[in-house]
Amino acid sequence: MEKTIVQKSLFKTADMIKISILGVISFIIMFIEVPVFFVPGFLKIDASDLPGLIGAFALGPIAGIFIELIKNLLHLFKTSTGGVGELANFIVGSAFVYSAGVIYHMKKTKKSAIIGCIFGTIFMSFIAGLCNLYILIPVYSKFMPIEAIVGMTSEVNSLVVDLNTFILYGIVPFNILKGILISIATLVLYKYISPVLKKS
Repeated sequence: MEKTIVQKSLFKTADMIKISILGVISFIIMFIEVPVFFVPGFLKIDASDLPGLIGAFALGPIAGIFIELIKNLLHLFKTSTGGVGELANFIVGSAFVYSAGVIYHMKKTKKSAIIGCIFGTIFMSFIAGLCNLYILIPVYSKFMPIEAIVGMTSEVNSLVVDLNTFILYGIVPFNILKGILISIATLVLYKYISPVLKKS
């Protein structure tokens, strides 16, 4: 009995270390950004949700949330939004990795992983739209008028003419593309990384 309790405790500690490492890696990846042609330059794709999604698959969906939390807590030291951007990033990233992780853990097969990634991408895009509409844009509008944000986007994306179309044709497809790229990378890398994460 005593031995079992100690072993369980060690496994939990080991998982916490793995989650912390993945959170730090996620934070570092945040600084590698790639511009996208249909949104203005201030919106760039990064793959910082990749460690969170891999962690959610290997260690459970809650682990994915903690990885997202660590990433954004570390990024608070570099924030330019007073923590609002980090809050939105945490909400959106957690929606992605948690929902995908839950579906995968219902039945751990490649098919369920793909379904999880698809659902996670759609759910993340929906949550991203809400976060931009009710959190990010109201904050950024204090520094830059909404009209200016829409105008910058319409220069590269003619479908954007107002705030609603900015969300619909800018933010949503941006996050769908991000989700697809991260999902593909996860499905490719997971079989190589998961044995390390699952090792006691």
